[in-house]
Amino acid sequence: MTIDAAKRPTETKPRPRRRRGIQQTRGYRVFQVVNGIILTLVVVVTLYPFVNIVARSMSDEAYIIAGQVNLVPRGFTLETYQLLMSDSLFWTNYRNTVFYTVTATVISIVMTTCYAYVLSKKQLKGRGMLVGIAVFTMFFTGGLIPNYVLVTSLGLKNSVWAIALPNAINVFNLLVMKAFFESLPTELEEAAAVDGLNTYGILLRIVLPLSKAIVATMVLFYAVAFWNSWFAAFLYMDRQELWPVTVYLRNLIAGATGAENVGSITEANEVQAEATLKAVTIVLTTLPILLVYPFVQRYFVRGIMLGAVKG
Repeated sequence: MTIDAAKRPTETKPRPRRRRGIQQTRGYRVFQVVNGIILTLVVVVTLYPFVNIVARSMSDEAYIIAGQVNLVPRGFTLETYQLLMSDSLFWTNYRNTVFYTVTATVISIVMTTCYAYVLSKKQLKGRGMLVGIAVFTMFFTGGLIPNYVLVTSLGLKNSVWAIALPNAINVFNLLVMKAFFESLPTELEEAAAVDGLNTYGILLRIVLPLSKAIVATMVLFYAVAFWNSWFAAFLYMDRQELWPVTVYLRNLIAGATGAENVGSITEANEVQAEATLKAVTIVLTTLPILLVYPFVQRYFVRGIMLGAVKG
């Protein structure tokens, strides 16, 4: 062996890299197949009622009564959509729903954010009492009659405040947002305070920009709740022109429709009758939420996980 060969370092074979992630064992593959089947069944069960309603809304009344409409429209027609959209009260109630939902959601987000931010400060005196008051309302309420008397005595009847204020803070949403604020690094707020920001400046310029995911999730929760709500308006609204579209739908399903033209519609067209009108109204009522949800859904899981209640 030469001197140069002796000085040369011995070559070592590269070690095989370990495969990262879960090994594709037989048990794991079986789990994936079973999990896929279960999730597929869940999706089918979830989508079936809505697809059926859409099919019924485009079907002839005779096929609906005969029970022949499943996932595909029978006797395809859009005349019921045209007849319902010609009802001025329906569009008035629809406009009310949009206004009530936007106003109530903004109020709820502002109040929930402020309350949750205060509760996230562990050095706050009386913090335990404030948390206890909020949790107490999850299990005990004043009752229907006291709430009605309170809203009436405050002069909130026949206004958006009767819908927005009594339901402004959902305690579950409050606790989730509180947990999220507690997970933020305190050093950020301390640095902002050193730079001269007060409490409101820290909340608006530091905390909220870091809380887009949880705020978007809370907006979705509140908006869906207020959009679907009908009992508060049914209880506190005396005039039809102030009702949301959910009350319109409720009366239609109950057979005591609040639309002045629906009775004449069904009398003028015997084929397009009650069952088709119900399906059309349900589709038109749920459509806006279905259109908005995909734009907010990407924040949904992230917001819930970041704001999860930690032990």
